[in-house]
Amino acid sequence: MLVVLALVVAGLLAPDPVALAQSGTVKLEWLRWSLFSFAAPNGKVILTNPFMAGNPDAKVTLADINRADLILVPNGHGDEIGQAADIAKKTGAKIVTPWELATWFVTSRGVPEAQVMRRNPGTRVVWEGITIRIVGSVHGSGSGLATDSERAPIYGGQAAGFVITFENGWTVYFPASSAATHDMAHWGAIYKPDAMIFLMATAQEPKDIALAIKLVTTDNPNLKTLMPHHHRVTPPPGATTIAEVRAALDAVGVNIPITNQAVGQVYEFSK
Repeated sequence: MLVVLALVVAGLLAPDPVALAQSGTVKLEWLRWSLFSFAAPNGKVILTNPFMAGNPDAKVTLADINRADLILVPNGHGDEIGQAADIAKKTGAKIVTPWELATWFVTSRGVPEAQVMRRNPGTRVVWEGITIRIVGSVHGSGSGLATDSERAPIYGGQAAGFVITFENGWTVYFPASSAATHDMAHWGAIYKPDAMIFLMATAQEPKDIALAIKLVTTDNPNLKTLMPHHHRVTPPPGATTIAEVRAALDAVGVNIPITNQAVGQVYEFSK
């Protein structure tokens, strides 16, 4: 690969788009709460949980989102759905979400059927050299009112998480809001993620967080990066802290460092 890239740089070979994508980096940025932006080596942009309106920490608005190709929405809670429908209609992005929630996006939010990928746990999306595996989640999936005029709550179907393998081979596990489940050990062993964006909600039990991470290390020597999500820029008094998670990880013998990602910083990953 290095020889091929050197020849490309020297102008002796035309660039091979596949080779360049496979050798490129994934760029990750935390846009607060659970909203992450991934820029794949091929330039495609994937968003998770685009919660902006009503997010006390959000500095990004719909007007700032000019490019998105996929939006991952794991369940029917408001801070997971966020402005997914508006972004999809603005950018043409496809929404990957459980079956029932996909129907709600089409019938109640006017997202074109062609822009919705209906996927339940156990399925996958193979798209533009990227594989997204939809896995189970121990969490709820209903919230609030479907619209101002409707009186039935949203039922989002089975809550989900996502394991994303980019075209350069780097794999990240985004469990969304799942509590620890022994299934995570199987996903760690099968998919061997390099990174885990773990749930650290305000009241999350540090031992549960540590258990979830430890399970993902099962038969998985690749896990080297840990990042929290679902937390505040300035956590309220009594909120679960990085220090508590660190202590819980140390207690179960997991020595992987935690990256408490900074707002505005872009992180780059390759295999």
